[in-house]
Amino acid sequence: MFVTKTVDIFQVFDFNVVTGYAIGQRGNVNYRSPVMKLFPLFFMLIIAANAAGQEPELVRPNGSKIQLNVDDKRAFPEPPPQFDQDDEDIPHGKSEMIEYDSASVGTRRKMLVYTPPGYSTETKYPVLYLLHGIGGDETEWQRFAKPGQLLDKLVAEDKAVPMIIVMPNGRAQKNDRAEGNVFAAAPAFAKFEDDLLEDVIPFIEKNYSTRTDREGRAIAGLSMGGGQSLNFGLSHLDKFAWIGGFSSAPNTKKPKELLPDPGAVDEFKLLWLSCGTKDGLFRISQDFHVYLKEQEVPHIWHVTEGGHDPPEWKQAVYYFLQNVFQPTK
Repeated sequence: MFVTKTVDIFQVFDFNVVTGYAIGQRGNVNYRSPVMKLFPLFFMLIIAANAAGQEPELVRPNGSKIQLNVDDKRAFPEPPPQFDQDDEDIPHGKSEMIEYDSASVGTRRKMLVYTPPGYSTETKYPVLYLLHGIGGDETEWQRFAKPGQLLDKLVAEDKAVPMIIVMPNGRAQKNDRAEGNVFAAAPAFAKFEDDLLEDVIPFIEKNYSTRTDREGRAIAGLSMGGGQSLNFGLSHLDKFAWIGGFSSAPNTKKPKELLPDPGAVDEFKLLWLSCGTKDGLFRISQDFHVYLKEQEVPHIWHVTEGGHDPPEWKQAVYYFLQNVFQPTK
């Protein structure tokens, strides 16, 4: 028996899709839109269930249910009430949209840059490069989580280090807008590695008062950006010492490709993985966690009851901000 419903526009993860769908009790999916044929099965199951107001069945791509292990649990409690509400009585940082010339892409591009309260050229600040999902752009993190606002409160509470947050556009192509078939831009997300290393970081370090050592740089992201962060960060431990993947997407390399040498553990200060148990992409983060555990690689594994959505990513970045650039044992 099938439940069938037509949807004009509904938000899926971090992007909008125009389509219709049909879902069966066992997760069988029929799709009519050409766009939908580009979705892997594990995307489709969540999309259809979420649109119908149903709880998505947790499955792996081969159809078997996701098995939660005993350590698939929270590393941190629920955030406190009003953790994401603005507080007018504390100092605030500044967010500005800036433009830079990208030689690797061959065009002028945009990124959102947050500087902390009391920003001064007399101080060298660490920098967090925060990457968006496949349907987002340089504004997505601000729309979903307002990381600068979160950091303002955490710094005021002495729970986080003042830092610069750079939110670039991870779609490294001349038309970098999230338009039409967003999946067709997947190669541009891989190409962003060049833009990040050759254009974004040099621009930031030339125009802002930053630390330029690897321990003064962090990279993290949500979904597609989580995959980028793990792929790029672990491939360039000479550039980044703090790395985080939130609900990482299928662009994430296999565990052994991400960290072929477990001895590299001495080269990073923090490796963070987080995901919700209602996320159809859960296995990607879970599999990497299992590999790291088997190889005795220290890392944070934070599992919530959430899905592949903004509330999950807001919570993840809230706790990531409290752990990044902190003294480690």
